[in-house]
Amino acid sequence: MNVRWLLPLIVVSLLPAQRKKAPASPGASRLITEFPVPDVPPIDAADATKTAIAGILALQEEGSQWPYEGVYREDRGNLPVGYRVGGTSITIMGLVAAPGYRDDSKRVEAVTRGLNFVLEGLDNNRMGASFIGGYDVRGWGHIYALQCLLHLQDFQLVPGDLSKTVTEKVDWLVKTLVESAIPKGGGWNYSRRAGYMSPKNSASLFMTAPALQALFHAKARGHSVPDDVVEEALDAIDRARTKVGGYAYSSANRNLNEMGEGDLRFMDLAPGSAARAAVCETTMMLAGRGDEERHRKALELFFKSWEYLAVRKSQRGTHIKPYGIAPYYFMFGHLYCAQAIEQIKDKQVREGFRAQMRQVLAQSIDKKGTWNDRQFGRSAGYGTAMALMTMHMKRLPKPSSWQAGTVGLKSKK
Repeated sequence: MNVRWLLPLIVVSLLPAQRKKAPASPGASRLITEFPVPDVPPIDAADATKTAIAGILALQEEGSQWPYEGVYREDRGNLPVGYRVGGTSITIMGLVAAPGYRDDSKRVEAVTRGLNFVLEGLDNNRMGASFIGGYDVRGWGHIYALQCLLHLQDFQLVPGDLSKTVTEKVDWLVKTLVESAIPKGGGWNYSRRAGYMSPKNSASLFMTAPALQALFHAKARGHSVPDDVVEEALDAIDRARTKVGGYAYSSANRNLNEMGEGDLRFMDLAPGSAARAAVCETTMMLAGRGDEERHRKALELFFKSWEYLAVRKSQRGTHIKPYGIAPYYFMFGHLYCAQAIEQIKDKQVREGFRAQMRQVLAQSIDKKGTWNDRQFGRSAGYGTAMALMTMHMKRLPKPSSWQAGTVGLKSKK
């Protein structure tokens, strides 16, 4: 079904009421309110990178962190430690991804401070192996802290005095991620309504695919990762793929492979899955369970549905109909779409997708040269780091692949 005609209706129904509530803070990002989104020249990566780095450095807060901020709070209204650790880890990766890092003393010093914050944050009781509360947002911190530390090890950028601590934390993060996987059903989810370790919980696709990529990376560096934890999570992703090539928001026990749009809940429809389809397909490809045609179609879905994502950028609310797109997955979608682009073998096709990505990045940049998909100004660190990695994805190492049985043992779940 051609759903593009619905876009003006979405804009009319959502934007006016929400614009009244938008914060007046000068740090808040701009809303995209004109659809179709006006064409602008594609982003110039060299110029945009300089401005983006300066913006991120200016956003580093007391305590040397770059927290991601959402509406969820813990412990008498405090921003969750998982968001602080995860946001800082992502921002570190963005600063390191941009060219010239080793010769940029300001970046190096800021990253070192941020790394110390991450390592200290992992010792917080809210980041521990035991689950506390109704939402398991510590998992976001675990996933991206692990990716960040492995990333720094790959590039040999861990300061000498922190090398031992980083190694110990990587070991601990791998173990903690493995042990926090949903039993039998597989995968990970920040929301565990059935009880923390109940097999009745469904897997969040947004969380499960990045968690798997972090574990693939860890295994490639010699860490033991149980086969069954990975295979169960891959099965969960596979069950969530719909007939039209989208992915459900979460994976339950039922298989959606033969279900069309008319049979799905609003949060599982293809346009809303545009921000997660690419990371799911890439992850399946890395595990030898993907398909090149499906992978390419996931990229096409992202760009075809980009304006539906843009409607929700920096808005209030989360999973609003008709497609259940939450604002905080806008830049997430760009990052993993860029990652998927670099897996395309055909050079001409790959460059075509890169050009499309430079175009949409230009259409969503804020006036100060940063990116932010939240209404909170401090989240521009996270968003801009996502944009930096997106812009420079082609110079980054490809993600690690997975093959069962080569390293690691079965878990004892």
